[in-house]
Amino acid sequence: MARLKIATFNINGIRARQDALLEWLEREQPDIACLQELKAPDEAFPQAELERIGYGALWHGQKSWNGVAILARGSKPEEQRRGLPNDPDESQSRYLEADVQGLRVACLYLPNGNPWPGPKFDYKLAWFARLRTHASKLLKDDVPTILCGDFNVVPTDELDIYNPASWRKDALLQPESREAWFALLGQGWTDAIRAVHGDARIYTFWDYFRKHWDRDAGLRIDHLLLSPSLAPLLRDAGVDRWVRGQPGASDHAPTWVELDTTAKATRVGRARAESSARSATSIARASVAKGRGAGKTASAGAEGAATRKAGAASVTKTVARPAKTASARTRSATVAPAPTGANAPKGGTKLATKAVKVRKALKATKATKATKPTKGAKA
Repeated sequence: MARLKIATFNINGIRARQDALLEWLEREQPDIACLQELKAPDEAFPQAELERIGYGALWHGQKSWNGVAILARGSKPEEQRRGLPNDPDESQSRYLEADVQGLRVACLYLPNGNPWPGPKFDYKLAWFARLRTHASKLLKDDVPTILCGDFNVVPTDELDIYNPASWRKDALLQPESREAWFALLGQGWTDAIRAVHGDARIYTFWDYFRKHWDRDAGLRIDHLLLSPSLAPLLRDAGVDRWVRGQPGASDHAPTWVELDTTAKATRVGRARAESSARSATSIARASVAKGRGAGKTASAGAEGAATRKAGAASVTKTVARPAKTASARTRSATVAPAPTGANAPKGGTKLATKAVKVRKALKATKATKATKPTKGAKA
């Protein structure tokens, strides 16, 4: 089975957690991994250690703060950009973009924005606006792209945080932050975790304070967004929670997606993408209506639904067929062969059951539509 696993992980200090990073990579073996908060200058990046276990790397470091990296198993990412266009403050290492196995991979660490209100929150929104502008260009270029990283946004009160009451004055939950998030989705990006898990509560971050991990008092702020040509290839998504439970762990856990180019997976992925688009619209309306700009957010969600549905219907041919080469400019998704034996992905039966349910749901939907009168016909 053709399979590509892409993960994002806020390591929160690569020097302090190098061993934890290597353990995770060797155990889970993502094909592509995006790291945030390296908190180390370029010369301190553990390139040799990563190469020893089979990972090529591209990194954009910064002493003590920020820092992002893209890792690729068995290859080296080909850099396309570091930093967002028109960023007046190039001293902050927050964005890195590369081509890996026929995909455009964008790794980002969006500003936290605290304390709110204030200049740091203003900087967050301005950075978010530049990200949306660049993300829109990526879609227009029609390159199979995944945006992944720590977005520092909790999308909804209902599904993405244990209890919003104590976070009301935090930048992660402000209406403006959420409006920016849903405006990004409105361009046509698919939230992979939400597409797979529906209305289940999923967390990727647990604060060090007040025993948040022990109480499973988490937030979802690490996200992977798929362009319309990749959304139909979505097979699975999840969080490697075991990493957060290790001694001296980062306060984030790795979050991942699996893409599959087989025909069956493409049909299931298309159904998930369309379902996610509809769900995103309703969730946006319900959650952001509590703050400012509910109408704008609902409109963005509806626009995203149409865009994602169009992308799912076309299923870009260059993505569905593995490319013969993996050059930086290739627009086809060269997919790594499926692992076997001890490295084979778990949960195959569960995924097959999900696929059956999706197919039954699609058949039921088609049957229902068939019984309805066509527009303009007499009842």
